[in-house]
Amino acid sequence: MDLVVQKYGGTSVADPERIRRVAARIVATAKGGSPVCVVVSAMGATTDELIGLAQQVSERPHPRELDMLLTAGERISMALLAMAIHDFGRDAVSFTGSQAGIVTDTRHGKAKIVELRADRVREALDRGRIAIVAGFQGVSTSSDVTTLGRGGSDTTAVALAAALGADVCEIYTDVEGVFTADPRIVPGARKLAAATYEEMLELAAAGAKVLALRSVEYARTHGVRIHVRSSFADAEGTMVVGEEDVLEQAIVSGIASDTGDAKVTMLSVPDRPGIAARMFRPLADAGIHVDMIVQNVSAEGHTDISFTLPTADLPSAEPILDGLAREIEASGAVVDHDIGKVTVVGAGMRSHPGVAATMFEALADAGINIEIISTSPIRISCVVRAAELERAVRVLHERYRLADDVLLQGDAAGEA
Repeated sequence: MDLVVQKYGGTSVADPERIRRVAARIVATAKGGSPVCVVVSAMGATTDELIGLAQQVSERPHPRELDMLLTAGERISMALLAMAIHDFGRDAVSFTGSQAGIVTDTRHGKAKIVELRADRVREALDRGRIAIVAGFQGVSTSSDVTTLGRGGSDTTAVALAAALGADVCEIYTDVEGVFTADPRIVPGARKLAAATYEEMLELAAAGAKVLALRSVEYARTHGVRIHVRSSFADAEGTMVVGEEDVLEQAIVSGIASDTGDAKVTMLSVPDRPGIAARMFRPLADAGIHVDMIVQNVSAEGHTDISFTLPTADLPSAEPILDGLAREIEASGAVVDHDIGKVTVVGAGMRSHPGVAATMFEALADAGINIEIISTSPIRISCVVRAAELERAVRVLHERYRLADDVLLQGDAAGEA
């Protein structure tokens, strides 16, 4: 039987009753004859609570010690889940990230997996035991405990699936799959049967919270199929696979929205060669991801440059921006927190013109102003006012007729 890797998120193991329910599901899978490896997140809001606790004792918690603290959440979950599985009559053993052989680089808080030595996990599976691995964590090449950042348990699961040769990695969460939009914003949003790695990468980067971006990148690189499913229902979810495994592609597959970014505008920047490089290199060196960029028309040798970056990175970015403004002789930097990003994604957009025009027309008809535009071959993103974001999602979902269960929405995308 094919080996099964399952990952359960924090809401799936939020309390003892849910842990026992998850244990029952895992045991049922094992009784089918498949070796089972399980990755588990911290219970409910445990990670946020631990971060809050750290901030109560330290204004700037030391990164190494914060990682040491945060990994406790997953260790609690894995031990409790193993206990519950034992009570159901199956042998289970729990592993921390380091015990499971997850080796990372030395960056605390957002470490990347550089090697996976899964011998202990493989040995446990060969002996018929259910292996429970703490997600979100590993051990660095300098032997320090590290965490993989938000959504790191997804990455742990996909990495283990690749290392163990699993045919599919099942990601169990509190939703039934990947939808055409956030069902909390668009009640008529439709569950997708399948999405390509490229579509899921764009959706995750644009704010869809179903899968962590790095887990999808890892899956694409290593050819791991992902099955997003609900912990609370037995229905089929959404398969995330290679483009060659999708027979036909919708022009528009989904709409994502995000309020986690801020817009920064550098005022009166000298308009000469090399200035942009001098602006963005220090941000990159600090690990700050800059997304959408727009430069205004130059006037009298100066221009304004606007870009977006994660709000969470502002405390690190603002001192850099202040120094940059002085260095390049700009007038200063202005930060706008009141923005949202709406993104339309679809692999079929490559061969169907008119999608962008339809998006801009729909937003204009709704009186929603676009501040920044960014595109890729399968994505169009627009920055709008945060107060208009949810309405923008609903307007676009309706204009593209995404509630309809059809593969190609040619008319809605601007095709005759």
